[in-house]
Amino acid sequence: MQPIKRLTPFIAVTGQLEPADMGAVAAGGFRCLINNCPDDEEQAQPGDDDLRRAAEAAGLDYHSLPVVSGQIGDAEAAAFRRLLERVKGPVLAFSRSGTRSAGLWALAEAHHLAPDSLLQTARAASYDLGALLPRLEQRWRSQPEAPRYDVLVIGGGAAGCAVSASLLKRAPDLRIAVVEPSERHYYQPGWTLVGAGVFDCARTERAMARCIPRGVQWIRAAAAAFEPERQQVVLEDGSRLGYRALVVCPGLVLDWDAIEGARETLGRNGVTSNYLFELAPYTWRQVQALRRGRALFTQPPLPIKCAGAPQKAMYLSCNHWLRQGVLPDIQVEFCSAAATLFGVADFVPPLMRYVARYDARLAFSHNLIKVDGEAHKAWFAVTDADGTTRTEEREFDFLHLVPPQRAPAFVRQSPLANAEGWLEVDHATLRHPRYPDIFSLGDVCSAPNAKTAAAVRKQAPVVAENLIAQLVGRAPRAAYDGYGSCPLTVERGKVILAEFGYCGKLLPSLPWDPRVPRRLAWELKTRGLPSIYFDLMLKGHEWLAGPRRPDRLQLPADCDLVREKKGC
Repeated sequence: MQPIKRLTPFIAVTGQLEPADMGAVAAGGFRCLINNCPDDEEQAQPGDDDLRRAAEAAGLDYHSLPVVSGQIGDAEAAAFRRLLERVKGPVLAFSRSGTRSAGLWALAEAHHLAPDSLLQTARAASYDLGALLPRLEQRWRSQPEAPRYDVLVIGGGAAGCAVSASLLKRAPDLRIAVVEPSERHYYQPGWTLVGAGVFDCARTERAMARCIPRGVQWIRAAAAAFEPERQQVVLEDGSRLGYRALVVCPGLVLDWDAIEGARETLGRNGVTSNYLFELAPYTWRQVQALRRGRALFTQPPLPIKCAGAPQKAMYLSCNHWLRQGVLPDIQVEFCSAAATLFGVADFVPPLMRYVARYDARLAFSHNLIKVDGEAHKAWFAVTDADGTTRTEEREFDFLHLVPPQRAPAFVRQSPLANAEGWLEVDHATLRHPRYPDIFSLGDVCSAPNAKTAAAVRKQAPVVAENLIAQLVGRAPRAAYDGYGSCPLTVERGKVILAEFGYCGKLLPSLPWDPRVPRRLAWELKTRGLPSIYFDLMLKGHEWLAGPRRPDRLQLPADCDLVREKKGC
């Protein structure tokens, strides 16, 4: 079998296949085959019927699109494009050497991908398609001009809606569009409370149409790629949108596949996660049902959305079991991939008092890698002090797991990403260091702050100020100090309102010691914050969130963000 060369995550090409190769193709994760070889092109070449039977026996979809070598016409390229639009991938196309299939792919994608990009991708796979350059350029030039906006915002979550509202507050005449495929908008900080029986799910969702600011065009689509040199964004359907300034804030993705067996058992066998809207109610049902046994709570490697949420689930569950009188019969363990309980040292002592109160066992440097729900077993990669890693098995009756998290693929694989895959920004101005017309905020940006909705509340005015300055040719006018807030619900009725910025600097909004659990903070968390989120932040009301000037950014003297803005 000839080497398989991947062009995109969706399609790969290879040379002539044999019926005996079909099992290996299926084992490689492919779901569909496209044969571009005419019958009898070479002696001893397997026939199309034989290939089809072998492919279908291996569970593969099979399509035949024969093209004579050196004679790829527009009709064949269009037929190949139609195939790609309707088949389920990943797809493997094959021809005698694979070059013909690579050429069909390039011509099929030329309606929305630049010629240089297509040729470079093919060259990386060892295919020289330079002879197709005139046709690729002709197809590229024939595309209609992309609609152009003053500001294009990618993502309609907390960050996208808040920054759009802040922009319109400052410049009502801006032509702004938000690209967002989802019909529902979620207040994700409320899911921890749903999992503790405090909130109903309905309190945490609204129709997206109610959250997109009035005066902003909502484009119901998903972004697929960036073309920063052309000031354009490519959508999944291949169409393009132009911009004068771009804001990238699509949030992050939950990588459930990083934990073997997680997808198969979520919502069953006592395995749950407050990180999913659909599962938070199941968390509460399982907490109520558990009377004895072992309860595991996990935290993956950072960064993740609201790094305090995994332990909030533990505290609220333990508090319920304590009130029900069953906590002595439940062995509670918090298994975290981190080396400490919380990233800001000031809040560790009060949190440890609750850990002791609930008699919970802490297991640091424990990263969940596998779950067997039916067997009620979980496996962790444990890193010892000397750096060696071993695997530990644990049984459980209740498992609240949190998956690793990362930027969406179209961000990770773009020229806008840093080495870790996050949208690269200057940590103070939130502007891209290489593309000054591009900004980012929210969970996807590379700033080393807590990934919380509270951070977005402070970031949105900074991006709005600096983006408008960019449009009129001025230097950035505002700086972000890394503010984030994590209301740590340590018991039902009390919260440690942790507010902090870059390098752990405490940034309390209210005149009290933020390390003390308070009833008033619980009232703010359960009664005030949902309204502040939906009715103030998403509508451009910047309560206690006014941006600072860059020269007034105050950080600890030993913080290396002071001058170089590196991660803490």
